[in-house]
Amino acid sequence: MSTPQVVVHRDKELMAQAAAARLITKVVDAQAARGSASVVLTGGRNGNALLAALAASPARDAVDWAHLDLWWGDERFLPEGDAERNVTQARAELLDAVPVDPKRVHAMAASDGPYADAGAAADAYAAELAAAAGPEDRARVPAFDVLMLGVGPDTHVASLFPEHPGVRETERTVIGVHGAPKPPPTRISLTLPAIRAAREVWLLAAGEDKASAVALALSAPGEVQAPASGAHGRARTLWLLDRAAAAKLPPQLYPPASS
Repeated sequence: MSTPQVVVHRDKELMAQAAAARLITKVVDAQAARGSASVVLTGGRNGNALLAALAASPARDAVDWAHLDLWWGDERFLPEGDAERNVTQARAELLDAVPVDPKRVHAMAASDGPYADAGAAADAYAAELAAAAGPEDRARVPAFDVLMLGVGPDTHVASLFPEHPGVRETERTVIGVHGAPKPPPTRISLTLPAIRAAREVWLLAAGEDKASAVALALSAPGEVQAPASGAHGRARTLWLLDRAAAAKLPPQLYPPASS
């Protein structure tokens, strides 16, 4: 378990640009070391802003897109192409503009796909993750180079909500989520054991509506009450914030960055 590090940026636009630059560097370094890289994407306004900033960056061409595996932390169990699906938004913001290998874009199944329910779709995604994992990898998932998560105003990450059954899962790597407090109610999500297998976990939060959640999660209340507090990487846990989201943090513990 890594100790959380906090980086505070002036505003959400600068945060997205800096996070995109950081991601490019991390992917390029991983590809130089091993020939490929593996990243878990997140949706929501901050995840999509990062993807848009990455698409607009001249440095994006430094990435070998053909040797990058892309996964998702969660997905809304909706029909293929639905505007609310994370993969649909990711294609619009970035993926349609870069030469990714379609076989390495690992989208979670849609509700009109081959699986009758979210539980079966979750099992299929777990099997896909396990097939991609090496013998040395933990939790039956690949050792993701970077796993990104947006932090909700209630401290949820992926589709793991406070006090919801999914946040208590300790064995499975992917679950079907039913009755989620945020619409749509049916989702697919990685679990905390899968998240914690990543080399680095980055948590993204921008806006004053996230300030209370950030302060609560970083006070280590316990993952059942604040799922974001249970999301950490093996080598690094990085909180990427703007000043509005960091407004309620103790300044002596997490001083704002100059950026």
